[in-house]
Amino acid sequence: MGIGDFSRIGTNIAALEAQKSLNSISSKIAVNQLRLSTGKRINTAEDDAAGFIIGKGLETRVRGLTQALSNIGDAKNTLAVAEGGLQNILNILQTMKEKAVQSASDTLGASERSAIEAQLDDLSAEVDTIVNKDTTFNGVNLIDGTFTGKSTQVGANAGDVLQLSITGNHTSASLTISDASLDVSSATAASTAMARIDSAMAVVNNSIRSIGSIQARLTTKETTLSTAITNTEAAKSRILDADLAKEQLEVTKFQILQQTALVMLAQANAAPQNVLQLLQ
Repeated sequence: MGIGDFSRIGTNIAALEAQKSLNSISSKIAVNQLRLSTGKRINTAEDDAAGFIIGKGLETRVRGLTQALSNIGDAKNTLAVAEGGLQNILNILQTMKEKAVQSASDTLGASERSAIEAQLDDLSAEVDTIVNKDTTFNGVNLIDGTFTGKSTQVGANAGDVLQLSITGNHTSASLTISDASLDVSSATAASTAMARIDSAMAVVNNSIRSIGSIQARLTTKETTLSTAITNTEAAKSRILDADLAKEQLEVTKFQILQQTALVMLAQANAAPQNVLQLLQ
């Protein structure tokens, strides 16, 4: 810092120093006010180059984890649609089993067996409707055996994926409960139909169990991601976010120094007038 001689008025060193100090203080106030207005400690790389890069890296990770969490939600919704369709098929199979048990009795006549056969045919057709038309997600069939080897991104890093598969084909033909597969024209035939329906129910139950296992994994992953997002946000906040109480304290301090610097600048500008007394 330069120290001027008050008798040399060509350059007012004291005024220049006071002005420099005033400009510096004003710049600091502007920085603190920007932090208060944005809530960010680092608004440009100039504020803290290393902190800016680290903070942005954490922000990128948070956004990736958040999207992965959304992907998990979509996957769970997809599986929920598939499970709902399978549960409806299971309900139909239970009704079919009930009718097959009813027909496995020689007390029924031909007209009664014909009515049961017609009902079984209708139920079988409804199973195909559920599989081919109703149980879809974004236009993709879920329980016709084609939804296999499907991957969903469940993390922020490449390769962090989970495979989704619903391997069973649940059409009436594949479950051997189609019109051509079930015959209740006699008690003996009805017993065979009962066995086929039991087998179909076992297939559907196994598929529901498999879906439940995948859903449990997704729920665990969902909890893990939520925790990771919270912790990463906390780390990012400590680097990028401003301490508003501290920033307000700094603004108050610099505003007082600014007023002091203004007074000192005014006094420094007035000091050369004292030289006039030497000329009287």
